[in-house]
Amino acid sequence: MDMKITPKRFVLALAGWFFALSAAAQWQWLDKDGRKVFSDRPPTSDIKDKDILKQPGGRGRASPGATPVEAAEAPVPAAASATKANAPKLSGKDTGLEAKKKKLEEEEAAKKKTEEEKVAQAKADNCALAKKGLATVQSGIRISTINAKGEREFMDDNARAAESKRLQSIVDSDCK
Repeated sequence: MDMKITPKRFVLALAGWFFALSAAAQWQWLDKDGRKVFSDRPPTSDIKDKDILKQPGGRGRASPGATPVEAAEAPVPAAASATKANAPKLSGKDTGLEAKKKKLEEEEAAKKKTEEEKVAQAKADNCALAKKGLATVQSGIRISTINAKGEREFMDDNARAAESKRLQSIVDSDCK
């Protein structure tokens, strides 16, 4: 098999080397729920030393053959303890995300309120028009309509009763 180094193989080898370096600079620990956590930053001070599985540079807190008791007693490097002391305490809440969520909820509530106001205004307008039309129909004056041919037709008693019933149902539904 010919093992020439082609540009493609060189790039793949280089990418693998960078990946190995970046993977080596990772912290691993078990969180309170027993799940593995991978990070490029050290864990917070509430994580026990025995729960830290790996730290950057390939040095774990415990030697590979150490028992859990020895692992708990293993000395912590000064740099790691200083980093832990300076690490901010995480509350488990993202205040920026919560602020955005609250803002979105407020915008949705404002939008919903605006829509409800529009519906209420439309109902009020429909109520006023229906009451006005009902008063006109019940007044007894002659009412004419234009048919599909463009001819004027006057309402008879049956058409007046049907229109009165239709307007009354609109008044009942929109004037509450």
